Amino acid sequence: MNDDFLEITRQACNADSIYKIEDIQSLWSGYGKIMRYGLNGSAFHSVIVKHVNFPDQHNHPRGWNTDLSHQRKVHSYQVETLWYQNWSSLCDNDCRVPKCLGLESHQDEVLIVLEDLDDSGFPKRKNSVTMAEMQTCLHWLANFHATFMQYEPSGLWPIGTYWHLDTRPEEFAALNDLPLKNAAQQIDQILRQSPYQTFVHGDAKLANFCFSKDGHQVAAVDFQYVGGGCGMKDVAYFIGSCLYEEDCEKYESELLDYYFKQLTLALAEKRPSIDVNAVEENWRSLYPIAWTDFHRFVKGWSPGHWKIHGYSERLARQVIDNLETAA
Repeated sequence: MNDDFLEITRQACNADSIYKIEDIQSLWSGYGKIMRYGLNGSAFHSVIVKHVNFPDQHNHPRGWNTDLSHQRKVHSYQVETLWYQNWSSLCDNDCRVPKCLGLESHQDEVLIVLEDLDDSGFPKRKNSVTMAEMQTCLHWLANFHATFMQYEPSGLWPIGTYWHLDTRPEEFAALNDLPLKNAAQQIDQILRQSPYQTFVHGDAKLANFCFSKDGHQVAAVDFQYVGGGCGMKDVAYFIGSCLYEEDCEKYESELLDYYFKQLTLALAEKRPSIDVNAVEENWRSLYPIAWTDFHRFVKGWSPGHWKIHGYSERLARQVIDNLETAA
């Protein structure tokens, strides 16, 4: 990280000095790093610095090294910057996100200085979760969706999620499942036409939730693909990131019931003018549609992926059959 960005970070935290503690992880396809810096003489002990440095050579781990892929990633960091600048402050403790302390863009570099969630009581990351921990994340999602219900996603992705059909033409072209391919546009339209649009996190996988020590609270990170959409996109994707095939089917009703209970409570508090029963009726019907939408992306992007299993195939076939019957 260049000296100017180090100085910007120091000033953003009102620190006397700053020192690097560790690299946390590299960004996808070599687009920079997430690092932890320590601070002297500041109200903060440490901060997280997301430093994006757009590479000359693209090195996608699954081989998608095109200019379109590069431009999508560049825009995703612009979206994340605007998210922290304009929207993140609307999130309360029920959909906790890191506080943004500083933002800077310069030519092919982006700097985002964030609160260190480890230091703020969210030090745990999970590779697997209990039912109670999944419910904690669903509580976060319900409150996030309630907070931004019927907002216009100004500056964000018009349609959120990293797998949205319009932004993934290469993966769509590679899709060999013809019935799914033929239904893809209609599936996308059905999700777009829900009268209850909100903001979706867009990459609400388990790895992007930071847990409190007792597991009763979470905060979420990584807002590169936040934008407009039906909340079922986040819910289906999150559940699919936590469970293998048999458990996706086994716990589907229980998890959806919990999510909608939390959404009802959150809407009553945050958006009392909205008919919660109408939202639930509409969104429940869209859960298999949202699942199938992501399934379409995965089958084109990585045909051998572990998420392509019998439950996803059955759900997708059911959705396609229903669309054909309705037509």
